[in-house]
This record gives sequence, C-alpha cells and structure tokens, in this order.
Amino acid sequence: MAKTVSIQIRINADLKKQATELFEEIGLDMSSAVNLFLHRCILYGGIPFAVEVPRFNKQMLEAMEETKKLASDPNAKSYNSLKELKEALESD
Repeated sequence: MAKTVSIQIRINADLKKQATELFEEIGLDMSSAVNLFLHRCILYGGIPFAVEVPRFNKQMLEAMEETKKLASDPNAKSYNSLKELKEALESD
C-alpha cells in the first residue's frame, strides 16, 4: 500500500458542514472525497470540471436572491402539484 501523508487546508466552516453532509449521503468522508477529487485531476490532467465565472445579469441575481429567501421562509406558500400551483395563479 502506498504511504499516506497528511495535508491541512483552511475552508469556510459552513462550506465544510455542507460538504460533509453531502459526502455522508453518498458514503464518503472528507478525506475520501478529497482523494477522489485529486485522482480525477490527475486522470484529466487538470481540474475535472469547467472553472468559469458565471455572468448573470442583475435581474437573474435578484431572482436567485429572492429564491433563497423564499426557500428559507417557513411561511412561504407552497404547492403539492403543478395543478395546485396553476389553480392558485389563475385565481389571483
């Protein structure tokens, strides 16, 4: 077996929490996920996904912010089906 070494990185605490929860859902721990990422980098000869700056217009950014607020609002109206949503839209 290959010799292992430790590395130390600094990341945002919330990012770590979210990533840990995600990795647990798919059966990985943080170390395994980082190893997987590094193996893919070597296989691809670079970052295994596009690294780019999204170019959203002001309207899109505002819509994304509104969506985040609605998603975290326990009092926001929700619908169980597309039919229910359509009926609500047509009744207004």
